[in-house]
Amino acid sequence: MKILFDECVSNLLREHLPGCEIFTVREMGWGSKSNGELLRLAAGSFDVFLTVDQNLRFQQNILDSPIAVVVLVVSRNRLKDYLPLVDKLKETSVSVKPRHHCIVNV
Repeated sequence: MKILFDECVSNLLREHLPGCEIFTVREMGWGSKSNGELLRLAAGSFDVFLTVDQNLRFQQNILDSPIAVVVLVVSRNRLKDYLPLVDKLKETSVSVKPRHHCIVNV
């Protein structure tokens, strides 16, 4: 599973997703790109785009992008806020299909 972390996702979450190949938007050199452009760039190279941007699904037509989008609902961008979601995130990342989105919350 190859996952692209949006800029707003804590990089510390990476170590809690063993077996996944994870890159950040910054590592890819895509730091100033819009969400639509990120989805286009990630298509074909990544399985999942992981974000905390709950508005992404309203701003972008995810059906037009051959990548799955997973939205994490957290109150703050701290590792302790992400940890309760890790098990659901693992399940969702494997089951979500391209051109779909899934919301992961507690």
